[in-house]
Amino acid sequence: MKNSELRGLSLDELKNKLVAEKDNYGKLKFAHSITPIENPMKIRESRKLVARIQTEITAKEISK
Repeated sequence: MKNSELRGLSLDELKNKLVAEKDNYGKLKFAHSITPIENPMKIRESRKLVARIQTEITAKEISK
C-alpha cells in the first residue's frame, strides 16, 4: 500500500488497518521461525507498512 493511499484513509480506518497489519506481521514472523517461508522479504514489507501506517496516524493526530 502506497503512502498516497494511506493519506486517503480516515483515522479509524488507519487504526483498523494497523491492527490487521500487526497481526499479519506476527503471523509471518511466527511462520518463518517454525519453517522458513518462501519469500522472507514479505516480513520486511509488512514491518515497513506497519511503520508507514503509524506515521500517518501520528500525522493525522497532530493535524487535528
